[in-house]
Amino acid sequence: MAIIYEPRGKAREYSALAANLYKGCSHACSYCFAPAATFTDRAKFSRASYIRPRPGILEGLAKDAEKISGNPNPILMSFTSDVYQEADKTLGITRKALEIMDANKLTPQILTKAGPWAIRRDADILAKAGGIWAATLTTDDPAESLEWEPCAALPAERIEALRIAKASGLQTWVSFEPVINPEAVYRLVDKTADFVDLYKVGKLNYHPRAKEIDWSDFLARVERKLDEHGAMRYIKIDLEAYRPKSA
Repeated sequence: MAIIYEPRGKAREYSALAANLYKGCSHACSYCFAPAATFTDRAKFSRASYIRPRPGILEGLAKDAEKISGNPNPILMSFTSDVYQEADKTLGITRKALEIMDANKLTPQILTKAGPWAIRRDADILAKAGGIWAATLTTDDPAESLEWEPCAALPAERIEALRIAKASGLQTWVSFEPVINPEAVYRLVDKTADFVDLYKVGKLNYHPRAKEIDWSDFLARVERKLDEHGAMRYIKIDLEAYRPKSA
């Protein structure tokens, strides 16, 4: 089974290539699609006894990386877990994966909810490999974050990690998906625009709260806020569908 693969569907909007290093994720986000996508019980998915590196992950990654050595497309890590979850502090699988990518002239693209410990540990190898650092931001309220993402880094910690990544010479971007609090998104743009290169903006799917949000209004307001900062953005297809049609 290939470790480096081409995502399909909505995931393709984020990256042309990806790699998933771990089974399970300790962040226990209530909105996570990965348990259903991997046919795993949600409680089990975030349990320490379940979380482990995928079998043969580094050997498989090395083989795949050699096959596509020099490919210019960034490789996103990852869609079905977080490569900087708690387990990686001791296992160090992610750093070894980054070293493999660097040796094969491949560009790693991190998408994480981790705090500063992760970028501080691996900024050197990420910079050497021309890596990209991205954070998922859903709210700037610690209490709200603990409700939805109980074991992920708090918002201020993710923001600090972005700041460190930019200062380390990395490209940075933010994923505003899922959107659980539109007002928080506008504030988060203000708080991060000085050190974020790109914003990818989506919506909330498959959750009752999605019906409570006026997505047309959100799209208009978030674009005005991004315009205030001259910020680059990518509006995901699900949200773009709420743009008013031209007469």
